[in-house]
Amino acid sequence: MPKRLFIGLELPRPIQETLASLDPQVRGLRWLPAEQMHLTMSFVGDVESADEDRLREALASVHVPPFFLPVQGLGAFGGPRPSVIWAGVGKGHPHLFALHKHVQDAILRLALPADLRPFHPHITVGRAKDLTRATLAPLFRQHAETELGIWKVSGFTLYSSVLSSAGATHSVEMRREFTSA
Repeated sequence: MPKRLFIGLELPRPIQETLASLDPQVRGLRWLPAEQMHLTMSFVGDVESADEDRLREALASVHVPPFFLPVQGLGAFGGPRPSVIWAGVGKGHPHLFALHKHVQDAILRLALPADLRPFHPHITVGRAKDLTRATLAPLFRQHAETELGIWKVSGFTLYSSVLSSAGATHSVEMRREFTSA
């Protein structure tokens, strides 16, 4: 049976808890549980077992030096009726973009479906339904410049995701730690 897979960066628990605590309790906005918050590097999709094994092998060779990422500010994707509420990572870090490229290259080498959309690094914190940007504007103004933490990225994670009416549940399938050397 295929697994729905994606590659992401795990957040330290204190940053997850800080982000979860920002829930404005607005009707029509589903704030994600802390343990589900991460930074998606690439969505792969449904992958058969044999291809998952090949993907694990390919990802095991992906490496960049460890680096630090800030978490700051809140925003949204989706125009006047946003669908995704996110926490930003500043302008990112050159190693973040290099990591994204290496992950994409590993996926493409296996002829698996790569996520070829432009990479806009962010941490999804909420999903909005039937809300206007104006309704969410006070939240965005309040946290436009808020420093929400900084973390050392020293690896990445292969996740599986199971969708349900309550939202997605993510499980760790593999962790790839970088070494400092």
